[in-house]
Amino acid sequence: MKILALDSSGLVASVAIAEDDVLLGEYTVDYKKTHSQTLLPMLSEAARMIELDLNTVDAIAVAGGPGSFTGLRIGSATAKGLGLALNKPLVHVPTVDALAYNLYGCSDYICPMMDARRSQVYTGIYRFEDGEFRVIEEQRPIAVAEVAEKLNALGGSVVFLGDGVPVYREELERIMKVPYRFAPAHVNRQRASAVAVLAMQYAREGKTETAAEHAPDYLRPSQAERERAEALRREQNAGA
Repeated sequence: MKILALDSSGLVASVAIAEDDVLLGEYTVDYKKTHSQTLLPMLSEAARMIELDLNTVDAIAVAGGPGSFTGLRIGSATAKGLGLALNKPLVHVPTVDALAYNLYGCSDYICPMMDARRSQVYTGIYRFEDGEFRVIEEQRPIAVAEVAEKLNALGGSVVFLGDGVPVYREELERIMKVPYRFAPAHVNRQRASAVAVLAMQYAREGKTETAAEHAPDYLRPSQAERERAEALRREQNAGA
């Protein structure tokens, strides 16, 4: 099985192509450019380097959220366009799950953190048991203090990763009571290779969708939607 995977859910833009147990190519960039500038050129370059005929892929995998609203829309639109053009199914991979999968085989609790602003992170709690990937707490937006207390209650050591770590590191250092550490640079951000490997598993289980069916998981309203709702609430209160 050959999977083309995309991840533009956060600050990182990443493209990978995996076939069975071989990662054929991966292109990952975390720099000051928008994903609309980087994702398609990265895909084109990765495909050129491995002489990939896009028609030979079996499915298009995409990190489906949560994450940056703009980044998710770009990744989703790219995956949908490829799926429609190539007549290939899509595999929707939860962003935080894929981030945790970077640490395959780790015996500690794994806690990815994506900065969701307002003292919140998109996060979940994961663990590998006998090689099986277990979701202890499903991905969701939550206050940093709340997820830290959940980890303290579990009682085991923890590995943190993700772009939320540098933002909330000092807060974590104040709250955490169990042993913890921070993942190193080569595995502490989104990687499309992790999306590809998880997607391969999901595809074998029949967890695919059509390009028309795919929609990203935002998990909470956008800032513009929140501001409109707040303005409406103020208007209603003023008229009461």
